[in-house]
Amino acid sequence: MSKSKVTEEILKLKELINHHNYLYHVLDQPKMTDYEYDQYFEKLQKLENEHPELLTDDSPTQRVGGPALDSFTKAQHREPMLSLQNTYSPDEILEFHERIQNYLKGQGEAYTYFCEPKFDGLAVELVYEKGLLKAAITRGDGVTGEDILSNIKTISSVPLSIQHPDVKTPDIFEVRGEVVIFKHDFLKLNETIEQMGKPAFANPRNAAAGSLRQLDPKVTATRPLKFLAYSPGVINGLKLRSQEEFFEIIRLFKIPNALDLTQSIKIKTPIYKVAKSIEEAVKYYSDLEEIRQSLPFEIDGAVIKVNEFSLQDILGKVARSPRWATAGKFKPQQAETQIEKIEVQVGRTGVFTPVAIMKPVKVGGVTVTHATLHNQDEVDRKDVRVGDYVLIQRAGDVIPEVVEVILSKRDKNSIPFKISYTCPSCSLEGEKLEGEVAIRCVNPLCPSVLVESLKHFVSRKAMNIDKLGAKIIERLVEENLVKSFSDIYKLEKEDLLKLDRFGEKSVDNLMTSISGSKNPSFFRFIYSLGIRFVGEQTAKALAKKFKNLDEFLNSDLETLLDIADVGPKVAESILKSTSSDIFRTEVQKLLFNGIEIQFAVLSGRGTIHPIFDGLTFVITGTLPVSRTEAQEYIELRGGKTSSTVSKKTNYLLAGENAGSKLDKATELNVQVLTWEDLLNWKS
Repeated sequence: MSKSKVTEEILKLKELINHHNYLYHVLDQPKMTDYEYDQYFEKLQKLENEHPELLTDDSPTQRVGGPALDSFTKAQHREPMLSLQNTYSPDEILEFHERIQNYLKGQGEAYTYFCEPKFDGLAVELVYEKGLLKAAITRGDGVTGEDILSNIKTISSVPLSIQHPDVKTPDIFEVRGEVVIFKHDFLKLNETIEQMGKPAFANPRNAAAGSLRQLDPKVTATRPLKFLAYSPGVINGLKLRSQEEFFEIIRLFKIPNALDLTQSIKIKTPIYKVAKSIEEAVKYYSDLEEIRQSLPFEIDGAVIKVNEFSLQDILGKVARSPRWATAGKFKPQQAETQIEKIEVQVGRTGVFTPVAIMKPVKVGGVTVTHATLHNQDEVDRKDVRVGDYVLIQRAGDVIPEVVEVILSKRDKNSIPFKISYTCPSCSLEGEKLEGEVAIRCVNPLCPSVLVESLKHFVSRKAMNIDKLGAKIIERLVEENLVKSFSDIYKLEKEDLLKLDRFGEKSVDNLMTSISGSKNPSFFRFIYSLGIRFVGEQTAKALAKKFKNLDEFLNSDLETLLDIADVGPKVAESILKSTSSDIFRTEVQKLLFNGIEIQFAVLSGRGTIHPIFDGLTFVITGTLPVSRTEAQEYIELRGGKTSSTVSKKTNYLLAGENAGSKLDKATELNVQVLTWEDLLNWKS
């Protein structure tokens, strides 16, 4: 392909990928499967790798690039980022309007108000120069902030370049906005963090701020951040007359905003409004407070600003705030109540969570009776006790939380609350590892964690019971048909047919899927048992070390620590499981119910020989079996698999549509095999 053709192809791919990023991350209207997207993305990466001179900063492949930083660079705003004066009632908004009228007397111009939500996140200014994103600066002290460009680039909805056929690309285009985390994403993020034994974020704003302050962009990239534009900074090379026009332009440039990001939800109040009178603006403020709970992101008020930029210039500023705008803050979403008791609940990942059970109280129009206390450290920090009167709020308008104890009302006989290490669900002893804040139950058959344990057990990389999906698992547990892993293999067709919506064909498919999972490889079996810290790679290392199940179950600390992928924490977790009577009994029940583990041993009738010992394979293209099955076939016979072709690669296993890896293998004289070649291999 000629250089011009390559350039043209790269431009087309960038445009295509950016368009689908916008559809997926901003409009929530994906029009392409993940697989298709990945194919285009990999093609772009391949072309850029082959032609590094054509790689540009605005390429979608540059979303997460570069090493972790030692610190952020200070950067000045071309124009100060001012904070808004606050109002707290319709009367105060009317007073703001009177001040505007007084300042604009004699100007002879009619004016309107632009009304928008006041987002509760972290303020950031995006700086585009000649259409390319060159900086992203935090508010800081209003004059100087920190350039967090490497982290902002990880937000897929933020365009790395701006252009539109009907708009001249400005020399400088600064966009100010808020980085936020949506409410549902916040819940998932905290769930993930608590699974890791780390303290949860108090609210979405703290989560967004903490994520943007990461010195490693790769960490930021794992956080569900979104940017919502709200006002311009300096703009050179493009004449705009009002906030309304600015809003229209950012939509053309596909810069994310609250309107585009809320198109998929139904709300009775427009997210933005141009008010022709102060009465319309006050109504917007009241209406927005009413729909506050239904919005996907946190807001704490409405911003009302003079729409026309020429009048904003005349009005100017007072101290560190503009005269032409006010933030109409909403009433605090807090209330006082009393804690009647504190219960410890066990989450689906086994984490013990203390929950305050309180006298019912309304907060933000919702009756609240429970509030999470997160963990023992949080209980100690706030010194929350049974019987205390507390101030509560709904963090992110979602999670009720205790803000503080009203110590003046505390009973002098109250005692500090301590979480017991005994699991309230299964009565076994929980554990708290060094460096973690959470106590957790490590019994995979604990009733509180059973559903999640079963989902892991049947997953594709574990026992691979593909017809046993999450909803069916939940139903079987609900009906008391499955109380352990081994119960899956005791299911009878007649019992399943008695359940609603379980037809003959679906039950037959399920029973066939269960039956087909009875011959797992050793590493899959180990992985399926849900031993904490034992992932797929560690399970493979254990399966390679031990010749049979008894050796694994009776291993000691010294033997485990001798394995490359096993450290002290992993070894202790394995021993805790293998020394448990419940764990060992369940393993025996699985074997009794028909599980026959496939071990990779050196000799013996019907065994698997390590014919690929010392050989490295790379797999590419579409094979007659799944990529996972091919990988397991090789590794079970002593081989290794890698994702990239190099001089150390011994063989390339190639299927249809092999692509760039086949080209690389040819270039390096790496022998290419088909799936049939692999099956017919002679040692």
